[in-house]
Amino acid sequence: MIDLRRLQVLRVLADRGTVTATAAALYVTPSAVSQQIRSLAAELGVDLLRQEGRRVRLTPAARELLRHADILAEQWEHARADIASGGTELTGALRFTGVSSAIAAVVGPAVARLREQHPRVESTMDEMESTEAFQLLLADAADISVGFPTATTPPVDDPRFEQHVLLDDVQDLLVPTGHPLAQQDSVTLRDAAAEPWILDFPGGDTHDVVFAACATAGFTPRIAHHVKEWFAVSALVAHGLGVCLLPRLVPIPDEHAVVRLPLHGSPRPARTIIGTVRRGAARHPLIAAGLSTVAAVGREIAARR
Repeated sequence: MIDLRRLQVLRVLADRGTVTATAAALYVTPSAVSQQIRSLAAELGVDLLRQEGRRVRLTPAARELLRHADILAEQWEHARADIASGGTELTGALRFTGVSSAIAAVVGPAVARLREQHPRVESTMDEMESTEAFQLLLADAADISVGFPTATTPPVDDPRFEQHVLLDDVQDLLVPTGHPLAQQDSVTLRDAAAEPWILDFPGGDTHDVVFAACATAGFTPRIAHHVKEWFAVSALVAHGLGVCLLPRLVPIPDEHAVVRLPLHGSPRPARTIIGTVRRGAARHPLIAAGLSTVAAVGREIAARR
């Protein structure tokens, strides 16, 4: 008999790599995760896991089972969508997750619009980095993610997800008002090669984006400060403590004495903002409405630019 719950545990375990992380994602105990996997393995008569230190490695049998589990998960999403389509009015909970700039510029306006159009829909938002947002989707702890691809997010053809491009978010160079570059209309990224840089921590979403852009421009940035929040980043730039790349979606506080400089030449760094759902879930009327609304907000932002 097909047990979607046990298959879901295996899918999350394959994504998280440890029993402890899987248990945290699914809000169960590690012993419950181990029991589910042992039960599934016993039913199939095969080994599904091999222990390697603190992590576990999936056996070839488990990898083959995952391929079928992804297909079954998509069919389950279709079933949920077909059942929900019988209603005459949108109602229920819609869970968004995403990076802070996308929540502020895209998800927030979309949720406000959904509330006006569908007052019986209860939307919630959780700020997460892009990789974590994909993990929430997989664990069925979120319905729609709005973020951008990074080195650690799934590829566009990952069978577990559907990724929809919402807009391209161009990045500018942020410098203090008294900086020698501040008087120019635009600059190249290499013009800032010798500057001290303010970046997110290694492993953060924007860290790899900046490093990749700088490498393409022919230099490695000298990091002076590791700062995560954009408000703090622009404050440090205003004090002359470094420069940074700032996405257009991110507003600058009026009290920060900085200049946003457009970049010309190659590269011109940009983040592709994507809306992601579990594969098959886009047919669900509630999720479809949410995805359509964030897409409309994305088009409006692109048109204003």
